[in-house]
Amino acid sequence: MASHRAAQQQLNQSKETKMNFTVYCLDHPNMVERRLENYDAHKAHLQTAPVKTLISGPLTKADGQTMIGSFFLYEADDIEEIQKFIEADPFNKAGIWATVDIRPFIKRVDNR
Repeated sequence: MASHRAAQQQLNQSKETKMNFTVYCLDHPNMVERRLENYDAHKAHLQTAPVKTLISGPLTKADGQTMIGSFFLYEADDIEEIQKFIEADPFNKAGIWATVDIRPFIKRVDNR
């Protein structure tokens, strides 16, 4: 019960400040070429972020090479800010992502 209460307090505090969000995007099949064609525009878009990008990079198949999606960890005021930013992403506009899952995230451990 105490850990639940602490988690709720942390969530309430995060609402008063910036919140963290994970964004997990899976590509439609066979999108590697289209991904590469839109990479520079995607990278430029990330530089214009009204949100803070904490971590970003491609998701890969088990081979560690073949890109199959994207992962982001953002800091923002609210989920709507993230949604607008993702909607404007060139990868999204090019139809690369089949699914986009945005979730609030509470950091508990950071071993950097």
